Amino acid sequence: MVKKTITDTHLRDVQRWGNAKSMDDGLVLTDRISDAPIPYFPTRMNFILMALCKKGKALFSIDTQEQQVKPGDLFFISERHIVDNYMASPDFECQCIMLTTSYYHGFVQNVQNVSSLLLFSMNNPVVPLTPREMQVYSNYFHTIREKMSDKDNHFRKELVKALLLAMFYDMSNVIWRVEQQEAKAITRLDIIFSKFIRLLEQNFRKERRVNWYAQQLGITPKYLSEAVKQISKRTPNEWIDKYVTLEIRVLLKNSTKSIREIVEEMNFPNTSFFGKYFKEQTGITPGEYRRS
Repeated sequence: MVKKTITDTHLRDVQRWGNAKSMDDGLVLTDRISDAPIPYFPTRMNFILMALCKKGKALFSIDTQEQQVKPGDLFFISERHIVDNYMASPDFECQCIMLTTSYYHGFVQNVQNVSSLLLFSMNNPVVPLTPREMQVYSNYFHTIREKMSDKDNHFRKELVKALLLAMFYDMSNVIWRVEQQEAKAITRLDIIFSKFIRLLEQNFRKERRVNWYAQQLGITPKYLSEAVKQISKRTPNEWIDKYVTLEIRVLLKNSTKSIREIVEEMNFPNTSFFGKYFKEQTGITPGEYRRS
């Protein structure tokens, strides 16, 4: 089986797509994704992408999981995830909003449902919108692009961030509709879960101890476990295993790295322990998964 090298794409690459408009090297909007180069290799997204499909269709995988997008679908890909097997119809077009994680956290840190949005997008990367929700998204998209171009406005940057914040509140309403959950006020548990996920994304390759994450957050391991379980219905260990296993799967399928190199990169003590861990999580050995 021929292995494909994982390439990286950054926001600065996106700035060259078609009629893309950018701000502060942290935000890019475009409605001509057809101008983007077709990724022939697995591509690691080093930014967040949220897009509404307006016409055409596309097939691709996110971290080896197949996805299909058609008109009216909103899709969300967060930083670090791998996009592969991309195919799109010639008329595929989307209203794309792309931003760095630091820019994102700069305006969503106080959003009521930030943890719910993160969890929802991980489990539901593609969501069909209602006609009204499509119109709401499109209105925000066009208004934000317009304000980004208004360089005579002294408060242009603040205004764009305020509009993005309002848009993400509206997207949280999509979560409420899809999951049929009641809106709730932000709690300390929501904050703990959000901070835990952010720490985990940055450190899961080297740190898999719940005690370490609790120490970084200044709380006890028991309290961290209770908070994460109540918000996400998963334990911290389950989240850690999810991130670790996902990364291993991507490396096995989409890279030329040897098992030993993956063991070292993922900070496992030896190949035997690595093999037992992966089989316990997936039911098959790393070699079997690579050959499948």
